[in-house]
Amino acid sequence: MSRVILHCDANSFYAAVEMLYDPSIRDKPVAVGGSVEARHGIILTKNQKAKACGIRTGEAIWQARQKCPGLVCVPPDYPLYVRFSKKMRRLYEQYSDRVESFGLDEAWIDLTNPGVTIADGERIAHQIRQRVKEELGITVSVGVSFNKIFAKLGSDMKKPDAVTVIPPDSFRERIWRLPAGELLYVGPSTQRKLARMNVRTIGDLAQLDTGVIQYCLGKNGLLLKAYANGLDESPVMPVDFRAAIKSVGNSTTPPHDIATAEDARCIYYLLAESVAARLRQEGFRARCVTISARTTELVTRSHQRMLKRPTNLSGEIAAMAMQLFHERFGDGLPYRSVGISCSHLTLDDAPIQLDCLGDEDRRIAVESMERSIDDLRRRFGHQVVQRGVVLTDRGFADINPVEDHTIHPVPFFSG
Repeated sequence: MSRVILHCDANSFYAAVEMLYDPSIRDKPVAVGGSVEARHGIILTKNQKAKACGIRTGEAIWQARQKCPGLVCVPPDYPLYVRFSKKMRRLYEQYSDRVESFGLDEAWIDLTNPGVTIADGERIAHQIRQRVKEELGITVSVGVSFNKIFAKLGSDMKKPDAVTVIPPDSFRERIWRLPAGELLYVGPSTQRKLARMNVRTIGDLAQLDTGVIQYCLGKNGLLLKAYANGLDESPVMPVDFRAAIKSVGNSTTPPHDIATAEDARCIYYLLAESVAARLRQEGFRARCVTISARTTELVTRSHQRMLKRPTNLSGEIAAMAMQLFHERFGDGLPYRSVGISCSHLTLDDAPIQLDCLGDEDRRIAVESMERSIDDLRRRFGHQVVQRGVVLTDRGFADINPVEDHTIHPVPFFSG
């Protein structure tokens, strides 16, 4: 039985929602961007008119305005986008109980059932496209194929408000001529490595010698070659599936550069508190702490180390972060942004070896206190309780790190 997979991608999602709520900007070039004042001034998404002016996602707002002086730039409204994302997902779930989100604006839908053909998938794709437009006021592009990778590729091939079919009997004619970078999981770095091997298209990748690609790209190279040949068997997860959490992290770009070790201490404690709170919320302790720092030239450095024992205490996470910072990053000041990530997670009720020479009573009391603070913050907001070290810089103290949490599921290429 051949699979029938759809991939739905909302066109210019953030911008489309903003235009829906503000009719006065619908006929103008529109971009959603971060706050210039908070130094998050980059383009997150743009509509078709802005795209026609050459504006690219990820570029600075001031650069975009040089290309398009009439650009309307609006700040992001994430709660609104999440609400629309949930509405789209509820609509998709009317067609299948196997719906897997890929970010807020994309999702795979598995229609595979006895008697369901690719032609049926195309018909349902048009029905979904039309319903999203009529019921939600935005548009989606839908790819239809026999696996997730090609369905995603199809949704990217024709935009906006379109359906593209990549059938199993003619996919080579449809996609092998496309650039290798069009294939999901072939990022800029991988594309450069492939180019050095004179691999330019998806077809080149599909026909590349197995030994060569394994030598150059390892296991991931073999997967990419398989994907280019249509051999993706990865399932679409059921609607109630929850991915295993691999790590918990947070990062921030503060209102001014991190110019001193005291600045770094302030920010790392701020981030460590939010990461530790999420570890406790999810029922984990972490064994490994990783810190990152981005220079003013936008070069990112990172360093990590294993802890002696798993922890979900903000003080222990922050202390390790500062130890790593002094060892590797202290000579590179100033930094534009920093981050903390905790990995090698264990369940917080798993047996652990107690330190007979340490102060276990104090650690238990600290964890109890931090859980009490978690409760207060859930009820009254994150900044109802703050550490003294964070208050050394008012600009840093005003940062709310809770909204910036990143929970990383098991990586796609793991195992």
